Amino acid sequence: MFAVIKTGGKQYKVAKDDIIVIEKLDAEAGKKVTFDDVLMCGEGADVSVGAPSIKGASVSGEVIEQRKGDKVIVFKKKRRQNYRRKKGHRQNETVVKITAIKAK
Repeated sequence: MFAVIKTGGKQYKVAKDDIIVIEKLDAEAGKKVTFDDVLMCGEGADVSVGAPSIKGASVSGEVIEQRKGDKVIVFKKKRRQNYRRKKGHRQNETVVKITAIKAK
């Protein structure tokens, strides 16, 4: 069984025992989290699609770790103007293991 959930402005297709990296959630490692915004769930030809989400469906998971993502370099330059700016950015991430998918 799979489900499509929405969190952090993005959509993720998940199944049981999947490990996903999402935008930072306010939970420590080892805590349980629940995603109630399930857009689609099912298996094979038996798929139910929400409008926009499925009532009563939820996906639960466990937070494995909080971490920072890879560094992204932002470099700006204007030629012949002696203008250069270099900045780095590391996004905060949460690693979640999906433990159960509950359909309606």
